[in-house]
Amino acid sequence: MASASLLKSSPVLDKSEFVKGQTLRQSSVSVIRCHPTTAPCLTVRAASSYADELVKTAKTIASPGRGILAMDESNATCGKRLASIGLENTEANRQAYRTLLITAPGLGQYVSGAILFEETLYQSTTDGRKMVDVLVEQNIVPGIKVDKGLVPLAGSNDESWCQGLDGLASRTAAYYQQGARFAKWRTVVSIPNGPSALAVKEAAWGLARYAAIAQDSGLVPIVEPEILLDGEHGIERTFEVAQQVWAEVFFYLAENNVMFEGILLKPSMVTPGAECKDRATPEQVADYTLKLLRRRIPPAVPGIMFLSGGQSEVEATYNLNAMNQAPNPWHVSFSYARALQNTCLKTWGGLPENVKAAQDALLVRAKANSLAQLGKYTGEGESDEAKQGMFVKGYVY
Repeated sequence: MASASLLKSSPVLDKSEFVKGQTLRQSSVSVIRCHPTTAPCLTVRAASSYADELVKTAKTIASPGRGILAMDESNATCGKRLASIGLENTEANRQAYRTLLITAPGLGQYVSGAILFEETLYQSTTDGRKMVDVLVEQNIVPGIKVDKGLVPLAGSNDESWCQGLDGLASRTAAYYQQGARFAKWRTVVSIPNGPSALAVKEAAWGLARYAAIAQDSGLVPIVEPEILLDGEHGIERTFEVAQQVWAEVFFYLAENNVMFEGILLKPSMVTPGAECKDRATPEQVADYTLKLLRRRIPPAVPGIMFLSGGQSEVEATYNLNAMNQAPNPWHVSFSYARALQNTCLKTWGGLPENVKAAQDALLVRAKANSLAQLGKYTGEGESDEAKQGMFVKGYVY
């Protein structure tokens, strides 16, 4: 666990602290063993040399009125998005779309971090500037998706586990040198398929190992066990499963000596299954979700950055707003992909003359969620497009 000195207030991260090329520091993780006695020996893991920086980075991302733009879709998933507007899945088209997103004027007013796919971290914009540098200029912290995707979990009830721990230490060290300052690892839990105790433990253990490795490389880990929306279950069942999952996650985070002040969480909101006939109001979602957080999430964690998980753009914003109607022990905000990008993508349509209109659409959604983080969103002037649900059964990221 972190020492008391790490709990002191730390200033937010200055842009100059996450520019590309910063010297890579070797993590000073050491093991201190007590002298032999008749009592069992206690092993204590020393804090990473990045501890202060991790706290600063987490606080920068969890700053008032700001959240995360998740644009880390794999090339295959990005291809599906491009296909929806009639574009071929080429690197040039992916580059053009990602350039559109990160160059939206003033995006940093509402967005504090952007999660990138590996291709994007090393990519330049269409006018030749490095994507990482553009984000830094916008006062947005660059992040990186580090997991290697879901595969079937043998011995389970047709469930999945997330791969990517092999080679993770060297990859995260390289990502830090390239300018990334936080990381994301997404695993999933399926309610219709159980979830089995095996699947929950595997998800929690994988997240904890990843988080410890990321912190040792100087990256703030986003911990994301997504409870999928698939199913006909009610909100009570989601709440029950979420309690189980987060209990396991924090048990293993502690077992792996992860510093809670240097992580961010990306949970699902507590909602009914997408196919449940009984829908929940934003107030009910907020009530169940905040009750879950209070029971399971230590106040040392700086930020809770919710995923949208197939909710419509407006629904995700209303639910976030409802959770910010009273002070919370954590920064309660957003880490949205489709719920920020859907209208933007359709407005663009792959046409250069639509770039400004598409960026304006992105800024409308970013501002709406910024207001929701502050508890000031009203829903006025929302388009019909923004109200359309985006749930896809069996969705693969």
